[in-house]
Amino acid sequence: MPATVMTGTRSRPNAVLTIILASYLMIVLDIAITITALPVIHTSLGFSDTTLSWVQNAYTLAFGGLLLLGARSGDILGRGRMFILGVGLFTFASLAVGLAPSAMWLVGARGLQGVGAAILAPSTLALLTANFPEGTERTRAVAYYGAVAGVGASLGLVLGGVLTTWLSWRVAFFINVPIGIAMMLAAQHYLVESELRPGRFDLTGAISSTVGMTALVYGIVNSATAGWGDPITVTALAASALLLAFFVFNEWRAEQPIMPLRLFASRERTGAYAARILFLGAMLGFWFFITQFLQGVYHFSPLEAGLAFFPMTVANFVVAVVVPQLTKRFGNGRLLAGGLLVTLIGMFWLSRLTADTSYVTGIALPMVLIGIGQGASLGPLTASGIAGATKEDAGAASGLVNVAHQLGGSLGLGILVTVFAAAGSAALAAPELLAVRVAASLTAGTLMLGLAFVIIIMLIVLPGVVPGNPNPQEGHT
Repeated sequence: MPATVMTGTRSRPNAVLTIILASYLMIVLDIAITITALPVIHTSLGFSDTTLSWVQNAYTLAFGGLLLLGARSGDILGRGRMFILGVGLFTFASLAVGLAPSAMWLVGARGLQGVGAAILAPSTLALLTANFPEGTERTRAVAYYGAVAGVGASLGLVLGGVLTTWLSWRVAFFINVPIGIAMMLAAQHYLVESELRPGRFDLTGAISSTVGMTALVYGIVNSATAGWGDPITVTALAASALLLAFFVFNEWRAEQPIMPLRLFASRERTGAYAARILFLGAMLGFWFFITQFLQGVYHFSPLEAGLAFFPMTVANFVVAVVVPQLTKRFGNGRLLAGGLLVTLIGMFWLSRLTADTSYVTGIALPMVLIGIGQGASLGPLTASGIAGATKEDAGAASGLVNVAHQLGGSLGLGILVTVFAAAGSAALAAPELLAVRVAASLTAGTLMLGLAFVIIIMLIVLPGVVPGNPNPQEGHT
């Protein structure tokens, strides 16, 4: 079936890129804003200490569990249609969150936001892949996409602090409504509908992947509060392992798999997925624990804590916008390795903090390095995650990039919270104990980044310079 323009208007690359980036930014900002607003939501709606985590967990479970199904839906039903559906659900759910009269209402609305994000996120990257051919155009588009992921997270902490302190946490969710409506209208005008691919859903794969991913994310999330030895945690992780193993077996034999295993035939893509999991685990831990440190040790307000991330945000943005030029000069793999190395150095420096650490020398300066490294890493990581994927596999490849992103954040935070809880002595005063625990968690995050760096060197950089190998990054196992 030939591709059709949704309203008969020819697609314009800059307009398409703006729509994609604005929609993805809406997701990234929402996650960061929620983290900043949690303390106020806690008291505003009467959450208990244990139920408060479900403000984030409901979203994460729905988002992570449904990503592969959302990606496959775009391939069969049309990425433009699924993009509009995802934006619509996310926008409606944002309005419901902002209007929430009770804790249960808010948790349910956050879950619906996660469903919308699971449809929207893979659609944005798949549309980017379809609209920008490999080469200079795609490098530029993916660099901006990566910049949104990094800058949006930092900016969200600042924006969340400003809105929560000066107006209301509800306003932070209401701002998604006009943005979402504008994106749906613009999408109808500018986006070209993808070529529909007749077929049926891999129902067995969809159920096993969705339930398996949900069990995995639930087990990780539960471990952060109950511990890795908790029976519920162990049961969830064991069920996840069985379901995901069955899922892989099903994908190997399915005629139209929801996740084609041929995607892992590329060293570059496989390395990018693994490194993204580790990178996001370290980075989410960084945002989570440094926010606590700034408020618990320095006694910053939510606004001051958000503004404290500004050096990182500026450095991230400056580097991210020149990634296309840097990619031309150094190549995607070398730039990615360099970005990871700078992030690693910044994280190691930051992990040396104590309760007496100066903000400028112990926090702001390493944040600048982390911002530079993140700006240079996320775009190339995304580019490697979709490199060489055919049009038929664009949705699945973009779905896997987002799965790695979400799973990495959940898994990494679960591990780092365990490290946090085990560090320090109860004899220490509260600020000193918090500082010791944050430092231990950031040290573990440094190790994650070190492993990501090794993976990129071994699977992407070194194979790329083997003499006589014309295409070492594609089609090898």
